[in-house]
Amino acid sequence: MLVVVKGAGDLASGVAVRLYHAGIDVVMTDLERPTAIRREVSFCRAISQGEARVEDVGARRAYSPEQALALTREGWVAVLVDPQAACVAALKPDAVVDAILAKRNTGTKRGDAPAVVALGPGFAAGEDCDAVVETMRGHDLGRVYLTGSALPNTGVPGEVGGQTVLRLLRAPADGTFREAKHIGDFVRAGEAVAYVDGAPVTAGLDGVIRGLLPTGTPVDGGMKCGDIDPRGVRESCYTVSDKARAIGGGVLEALLALWGTLRETTGI
Repeated sequence: MLVVVKGAGDLASGVAVRLYHAGIDVVMTDLERPTAIRREVSFCRAISQGEARVEDVGARRAYSPEQALALTREGWVAVLVDPQAACVAALKPDAVVDAILAKRNTGTKRGDAPAVVALGPGFAAGEDCDAVVETMRGHDLGRVYLTGSALPNTGVPGEVGGQTVLRLLRAPADGTFREAKHIGDFVRAGEAVAYVDGAPVTAGLDGVIRGLLPTGTPVDGGMKCGDIDPRGVRESCYTVSDKARAIGGGVLEALLALWGTLRETTGI
């Protein structure tokens, strides 16, 4: 099975890891300059670095759909700069997973592939996709909807270690982001973690930096630019999160359910 995953941030990459371990070939698409916060566990790093590894799965940048397909046959996850996922028409994958997490549909259509799965709010199963996977932390995280939609976006970050809003870092103004600390560093509340054109981005609590934009990233005021984990487990900065694993399991469930139906109705 070949699956195109739209997006290559941490949640999309967690999905890709689970698909890969299930024996599924994965091609991912993203922007030329991705804005993934948890970049140590995001395959989008392959765009700037050529290669990236998340846990025991490796990814390489591809420069064409043909090269992407060849990389999957060599055992790699392939990553393309392809914001519009134009590669779908060329690759004709068995499934498309919209893992952009834009909280709205940015162009995915039911029929883009035999099975189309979308993550989070902004989609309706049976209308613009075949299945939706719940992304909100809580009792239903990873739940698969074959009809209807995921829970609406509340605008409040999910709880991690008992913290919500305080764990996120946001740009104080428009400008260019510059790291003062690095992913994996421990910080105290009030400590400068980064700067935007000289204005400090300060930690709201004690913890370990789990995610941070790279130096040189253009940001808008209020934009999410980092994540502090109050649980303080440094190793967690370099492994797929519980949330991403749960969502990845939901995607696998959705694909199996959809493909079971397709086999019965079309003989695929």
